[in-house]
Amino acid sequence: MSKLGTTEVLLNEKKLYKPSAKILKNAKVKQWKAVQAKAKKDPLKFWDDSAKELEWYAPWKQTFDDSNAPFFKWFVGGKCNIAHNCLDRWIGTPVENKTAIIWESDAGNKRKMTYKELNRAVCKFANGLKFLKVKKGDRVAIYLQNIPETAIAMLACAKIGAVHSVVYAGFSANALRERIDDQRAKILITSDVGHRRGKVIAMKELCDKAISGSQSIQHVIVVRQDGGHVPMKINRDIFYDALTDTQPSTCPTEVMDSEDPLFILYTSGTTAKPKGVVHVHGYMVGVHKTFQWVMDIRGDETYWCTADPGWITGHSYIVYAPFMSGITTVMFEGVPDFPKPDRIWKMIEKYEVNILYTAPTLVRALMSYGEKWPDKYKLKSLRLLGSVGEPINPEAWRWYYKHVGKGKCQIMDTWWQTETGMFMITPLPSMPLKAGSATLPFPGIEAAVVDENGKKVPVGKGGFLVIKTPWPSMLRTLFNNPERYVDTYWNKIPGYYLTGDMAHVDKDGYFWIQGRSDDVIKIAGHRIGNAEIESAIVSHKSVAEAGVIGKPHPIKGQCAKAFVILNRGVNPNDKLVNEIKRTIRSKLGPIAVVDEIEFVEKLPKTRSGKIMRRVLKAQELGEDLGDTSGLAD
Repeated sequence: MSKLGTTEVLLNEKKLYKPSAKILKNAKVKQWKAVQAKAKKDPLKFWDDSAKELEWYAPWKQTFDDSNAPFFKWFVGGKCNIAHNCLDRWIGTPVENKTAIIWESDAGNKRKMTYKELNRAVCKFANGLKFLKVKKGDRVAIYLQNIPETAIAMLACAKIGAVHSVVYAGFSANALRERIDDQRAKILITSDVGHRRGKVIAMKELCDKAISGSQSIQHVIVVRQDGGHVPMKINRDIFYDALTDTQPSTCPTEVMDSEDPLFILYTSGTTAKPKGVVHVHGYMVGVHKTFQWVMDIRGDETYWCTADPGWITGHSYIVYAPFMSGITTVMFEGVPDFPKPDRIWKMIEKYEVNILYTAPTLVRALMSYGEKWPDKYKLKSLRLLGSVGEPINPEAWRWYYKHVGKGKCQIMDTWWQTETGMFMITPLPSMPLKAGSATLPFPGIEAAVVDENGKKVPVGKGGFLVIKTPWPSMLRTLFNNPERYVDTYWNKIPGYYLTGDMAHVDKDGYFWIQGRSDDVIKIAGHRIGNAEIESAIVSHKSVAEAGVIGKPHPIKGQCAKAFVILNRGVNPNDKLVNEIKRTIRSKLGPIAVVDEIEFVEKLPKTRSGKIMRRVLKAQELGEDLGDTSGLAD
C-alpha cells in the first residue's frame, strides 16, 4: 500500500475532483506515467516484450501489420495456442499440483481440481470432440452454468483449434438459437439442469427447443448435474461422461497461427441483432499482461471473479488469465447473496480469497442489506479488490473500500469491453485513487476524449471516449459482418476506435467514464451522463439502485426521469422525492434537474447486471423494445 493514505486522497470529498499535488508527485504515478511514455514512444517493442512472457511454438515475423486497416494483425506468422499457455506449460512443474479451480454450487456442493487434473479433463474432452469429427475452425456453442465443465470445454476447443462461443445460460431459447444459427455451430454443449437461487433450471429442455429444426447442430453433449432423466435424441445427443470416460488422457495441442480465431462472443445490440465479436489466439498477450500488472499476481493466489464465463469478463479473467498465471480461480454456480446476504463473505473467508473482482451492481445490492453482513467477517485474506462492468459510483466505492477491504485494500476500477478483450483504463496497485475514476490508460493504450469531429475536448468536459492506436487483444472483426465492424467502430470518428462510451478527463489526467454515448441526456444544452445522475441518486441513504432516462421536453429538449429502487424497509413518499432531488442538485449542480422520480420494485437489466436504460425509455415512451435477448427478466 502507498504511504499516501487512502483516507487522505481517496475519501476526502473536497479533494475528489481537484488536482492533487500529492497525486502528481506520487512515485507510483510517476513510474506508471514513465512506462506509459516509453510504451507510447515504441508501442511495438512494449507489446513485443509482453508477448515474449508467454510460450510460442514459433516466433512471429512481424509484430504488427496495418496494411489492411482496420483489420489489424498482431504477431504475424507467430505460432501458438492459448491452451498451451494455460495448461501444457505447467505440466511437469510444481504448478501441476496446485489447485486450478475451486467450485461451489448454489446448493453448497464443492469440487476442486489441480492443474494436472484439469489438463487431464481437457485432453479427454478434446479427444471426445475429435471423436465427434470436430476439427480446426469448427464452431462449438457452449450453454452451461458457471461450472468447471465450462472452462474445460473452452480449453478443449482451443486445444484442438475449434472456435468456442459461450452463450450465457440465462438467455432464452430464441436468443440461443439466434446465436447458433449466426455462427452455424456444429456442436452444442449443455447440462441436464442448472441451479440458481434454489431453483432448478431445465437446461437440456431449453436447448432442445432452441435447436429444433437446426441445420447446423450435429451433436448435443450433456453434462449430468443431477443425474436424473432427460430426453436424449438418438444419434445426436450424448452424455459428457459417456463421451469422455473412454478417451485417452493425453491430446496433442494444435499449433495455431496468432491470428486464428479463438472464440466468438455475442454482444446485444440496441436495435440491431447481436454482434458476434471475434477474438484470436494472440489475444492472450494483452490479457496476460494486464492481469499480471493490474492484479499484481504473485504466483500463489486465490482469485475470485464473480462474473460468469458467458461474458467477456469470464473469458478473459475467470478462465484464461488466471490459468496463464498458474493461480487458483474460484467458480461459483449461484448468486452471492443466496441463501443469505453473507454467502459471498463466507466463501471469501472459507477459501481465503486474496483478490475479489466484482461488479458495482453487486456492490450496491450488498450495500442495501447493510454493513452488518460483511462486518461479521474478518476477510483478512483479501489484499486487492476490483470493479468491472460499469462505472462505480463513489458511494458504492467507499462502502466497498471500507466494509469489504476494511480500509486496507485498494480498488482496481477497470474500464474495458467485450471488444477490447482486456483492461484498457485501469489503476495499478499502490497508486492514489479517486472514488469513481478508472484512473489512467494501461501502457501501450492511447485513449482520448473527443467531440464528434475527433477534436480533443478541454479538461473536465464530457465527450466521446476513443482509442487512438490498436492493441493485441482487440477484436478482429464481427463474425460474417466485416462491414458492420468497420461502420460501428471505425467510420463514425475516422482514425479512432469508437468505444461508444462517454467520459471526461480531469486535471490529473484521470479518466471518468460517464456511461454509453446513447445514455447521455442533453438538458437545456448541457450534456449529463445518465450514470452520473444515477450515482448521485444512489448516494442517498435510502436508495439501493436507480435507472435514469431522458425524455423529450418542449422547452429544454430533454428532461430526466429516474426509476428508483429503495432499500428494504423504506417506504416511498413525497418528502423522500424532494430529498433525492436535493441530493442530485448538491452532487451535480443546478443543471442536473430530474423532473420525475418513480419508485419501482425492479429494473430491466442484462444478465451481467447492467441496467437497460433503452428498455426503460422504450417502455416509458411506448416504443418498440428492440433486441431484448440480453435481458435477465
